[in-house]
Amino acid sequence: MEPVPPSDLTPSRRRFLSRLSFALSGFIGAVVTVPVIGFLLSPLTRKQPRVWRPVGPVDRFTIGETVNVVFEDASPLPWAGVTARTAAWLRRDDREKFTAFTVHCTHLGCPVRWVADAQLFLCPCHGGVYYSDGTVSAGPPPRTLPQYPVRVHNGQVEILTSPIPIV
Repeated sequence: MEPVPPSDLTPSRRRFLSRLSFALSGFIGAVVTVPVIGFLLSPLTRKQPRVWRPVGPVDRFTIGETVNVVFEDASPLPWAGVTARTAAWLRRDDREKFTAFTVHCTHLGCPVRWVADAQLFLCPCHGGVYYSDGTVSAGPPPRTLPQYPVRVHNGQVEILTSPIPIV
């Protein structure tokens, strides 16, 4: 039997660096992939909170008038600060009935504004127009303005919030 030359027993520098490169690439790939998969699967496993939020006393709202009300989002993050607040367009239809619309256009989520003289919701981003009942009048919005459930509880008007965007 012939002795094996020492150069064949010791790994070459090129082979070592090649294996190290593959190992580090695999590790980095796993570090990046695991959070992405977790993010994609989290909506399936997490129940979306829905919370009744008070927006004001009943006597603060005039029958037939649509006003902007501000409340805390259903799922605020601890570090959200001011951004945890959201809004809705609230109309008092009669003595006991209220209707609340989201302020977000169904096209791209831009904030719609209420124009009382025209009795229309207008989206400034791409010219979306909604009638006072939330149905699409003109422009690119694909569907009506989503509505929040509203109730009167202990003299307070409350909106059942949901994480944005509501559908």
